[in-house]
Amino acid sequence: MATTAVYIRAFRPVARRMKLPRVLLTDFPMGRPLGVPGDAAGQRRVVAAALSLIEEAEGPGTIVEHAESYHVSSPGLS
Repeated sequence: MATTAVYIRAFRPVARRMKLPRVLLTDFPMGRPLGVPGDAAGQRRVVAAALSLIEEAEGPGTIVEHAESYHVSSPGLS
């Protein structure tokens, strides 16, 4: 089964040492690699980006940075 790991950017060195097949790095805070709690659309975009690496990765050890930044867009979401 093909896999893609999702990490926050601070874990880039860990991901390299682990030699994972595919890694998506997000610019989100610790504990929230998929984004803002309650933001289902944003979380779907992260998961879709991670899954797209299965087809788009140039080879083993591919590490890609997700383009979106962490933004709290609604009151009550943080």
